[in-house]
Amino acid sequence: MKFNKAMMVLAAAALPMAMSAQEHLKSLDANGIDKNVPASADFYQHVNSGWMESHPLTPEYARYGQFNILNDSSNNRVKRIVTNLAKTNPAKGTNAYKIAALYEAGMDSVRRDQLGATPIKADLDRIEKTEPADMKKLFLWLHQNYTSPLFGAGPMENLANSKEYAMYVSGGGTTLGDRDYYLANDKRNKDVREAYKKLIKTQMMNAGYNKKDADRIVKNVMKVETLLADSTWTREESRNIPAMYNPRSISQLKEMYPNIPWDEFFIETMGIETPETVIVTQINTVKQADNLMKSLSDREKKDYYLWQYVNSAAPYLSDAFSDANFEFNKVMSGVQQQRPRWKRALGVTEGYLGEGIGELYVEEYFPASSKEYMIGLVENLRNALGKHIIHLPWMSDDTKVQALKKLNAITVKIGYPDKWKDYSKLEIDPSLSYWENVHNAQKWAQEQELAKWGKPVDRTEWGMTPQTINAYYNPLNNEIVFPAGILQAPFFDPNASDAENYGGIGVVIGHELTHGFDDQGCQFDADGNMVNWWTAEDAEAFGKLTNGLVEQFNAVEVLPGLHANGQYTLGENIADQGGLRIARTAFLDSQKKKGVDVTSPEAKIDGFDPMQVFYMNFANLWANNIRDEEIRSLTTGDVHSLGKNRVNVSIKNLAPFFEAFGITEGSPMWLPEEERVIIW
Repeated sequence: MKFNKAMMVLAAAALPMAMSAQEHLKSLDANGIDKNVPASADFYQHVNSGWMESHPLTPEYARYGQFNILNDSSNNRVKRIVTNLAKTNPAKGTNAYKIAALYEAGMDSVRRDQLGATPIKADLDRIEKTEPADMKKLFLWLHQNYTSPLFGAGPMENLANSKEYAMYVSGGGTTLGDRDYYLANDKRNKDVREAYKKLIKTQMMNAGYNKKDADRIVKNVMKVETLLADSTWTREESRNIPAMYNPRSISQLKEMYPNIPWDEFFIETMGIETPETVIVTQINTVKQADNLMKSLSDREKKDYYLWQYVNSAAPYLSDAFSDANFEFNKVMSGVQQQRPRWKRALGVTEGYLGEGIGELYVEEYFPASSKEYMIGLVENLRNALGKHIIHLPWMSDDTKVQALKKLNAITVKIGYPDKWKDYSKLEIDPSLSYWENVHNAQKWAQEQELAKWGKPVDRTEWGMTPQTINAYYNPLNNEIVFPAGILQAPFFDPNASDAENYGGIGVVIGHELTHGFDDQGCQFDADGNMVNWWTAEDAEAFGKLTNGLVEQFNAVEVLPGLHANGQYTLGENIADQGGLRIARTAFLDSQKKKGVDVTSPEAKIDGFDPMQVFYMNFANLWANNIRDEEIRSLTTGDVHSLGKNRVNVSIKNLAPFFEAFGITEGSPMWLPEEERVIIW
């Protein structure tokens, strides 16, 4: 038999814990389906028009969708947890005390307005009064206080041996991030630059500088950050992981970048011995940082450092600072109203004490039955992907063996960590200002990261809190992670039909599994190491298929004159399509095992065929309203495609979708067979 070799590697998956088909829709609202826009014309609009009409954008949001609804629900739950903690008069030093105290500090706008820029005055004076002989010490002190001027550095899993940490040196130092904001001369990017200059000037004047000095700081900051941006990779280049792996001995590092005091940087700033080997991610960008260390005047450096510091502190100072940030955000995203203070305070508290809150969250909102159901669902999806791999027409048996080995090795984390983060050394003191407490929390978090150096990688660690409405795949751990927060309708509802759950959380599970085999994930093996397990012929075939997907998304005009970026979003687009295909197979397998014929009239759910419900609930996940400014911002900086494209472009490649809705040649949603791209 042709695929025997691969089949021997495919482990037996756990039996699905699927529930019986339900008579009525639970996660999907049939009233939102637009009968005036047929599925064959615009599937996204067909499914979501009613939802979009009933959920108009409010001034607070640049984009509002299903994720926002769940975020709001999670925020309200967390708010109740946090505000109730203060009422219990928790003992000083406990997690409850720290959570309540940090949140209260964030809510106390009266005190912050009274203090104004006072909490940062001493640090600004230190920068201003630094003598020429001490400029390198100033640079080291700033890095120690985590503003990371010019470049960044820190330990992370070694791409070549994910069981140990390596020291990475990377580019950075720009506030806006994407290089186009500094370099491109179209109207949008010019508008962003002008708004950014206004932000710098306003914040420096809020910090106590006069107009003349603020104008000088703006000029010098733009000079430094533009030079850094000019050496930075494009969005597309930043997806090339092997190009980021450039090991250098410490002697080579010193020779390449002689103007950076490396021994002092590691020993004094990081508190570690100088590593023997360092991995440089963007050689030219770090070189530019090295050049600037030598070429900039002390005044230019100080002005750049001042802005780096003020910008890091601004969200935790008076309303004048947060209002200035909001004015800039209006230009970037089109949002018209600042988020309520409680949401901002809650976000900061979760940012530093998230697992402490998460431990309380799962006690109240995540039943053990949900975790058990998810375990069975994941194994069903894993088995489905294995079947797909075995029957891929474009991949050889040798590569399939390695792909199945990796698939079977993927570990699964559901709900919450097995062990909770220890916050005992994090100090929150209500007598200090909000910025001082946040700054202490930042230093504590950085110390936690640096403490990993020289130790084995802890693969039990989570990258998201339990209350987060999201999921992820980590190629270095070869793991998929589903926090408790996302296990809610429309993604998951234990009382919903199998069709809805497989079209919801099933597709999400399939999406994360497929990330292990997208254009980046496929470069890592079963152990999470960057190893090539492909034959040259299979890699070439995979490349041709992914190029086809890139072209499909590139062809979409998201706004007049602005096209989607298929290369930048490739990984997510591969995962979306893979998730859909895998979840469909898993759903059909689950129904077959239960003896359910999904084509029979008895299987209909509120008059819909189960396969129609499956695809509709997938589309329902991405229902949203969005402002034009946010479309531009996301197209520039988000590796995910816009919600409408995640649905309409992905689904056009799938023949079962056409069958489910009777879509035929000549319809807008139809794609000729020779143009379809099927990868996983």
